[in-house]
Amino acid sequence: MLNIVLFGPPGAGKGTQAVKIVEKYNLHHISTGDVFRYNIKNETALGSLAKSFMDKGELVPDEVTIQMLEAEVDKNPDAAGFIFDGFPRTKNQAGALEKFLRAKNSGIRAMIALDVPEDELVKRLLLRGKDSGRKDDSNESIIRNRINVYNEQTSVVANFYEAKGHFRKIDGVGTVDEIFDKICGAIEELN
Repeated sequence: MLNIVLFGPPGAGKGTQAVKIVEKYNLHHISTGDVFRYNIKNETALGSLAKSFMDKGELVPDEVTIQMLEAEVDKNPDAAGFIFDGFPRTKNQAGALEKFLRAKNSGIRAMIALDVPEDELVKRLLLRGKDSGRKDDSNESIIRNRINVYNEQTSVVANFYEAKGHFRKIDGVGTVDEIFDKICGAIEELN
């Protein structure tokens, strides 16, 4: 089973690249952001809780995120593999994901990390905010807070996968196809 963590700060292009990876490798895409937005839109209790954190640019607590992720994996027992987009964001989440997948006789094959300079991230997110109407992508101070949260709390997860030899850093600047080709090269090296 090919399980990949697609990693990078907000605006790095994870969602865009995930679509292309899913098509090429026949994987199931799990985006915690999409799962949160679905719950928020449908006004579930979980959605209200997640929204209270997301509106401030903060991370949703691990317990909530982990339960949602496990439910999404369990909904797709015949998947050839998964792309985890936006998860794990903490070492605790990475450990929980490893334990959960190990119980299914599986594991993460690689963390593909998209590396993009901060000013480019802000520019991309402000543009996305205009198109999507997402409140968290329309305010530069919230965007910069999200990037700071990523740098201070989330980027350390890369060390978890690097220690296991599963970390692959990809330059996330260029055309969508150029970046995709780099990602495919990293995935092909896994075989």
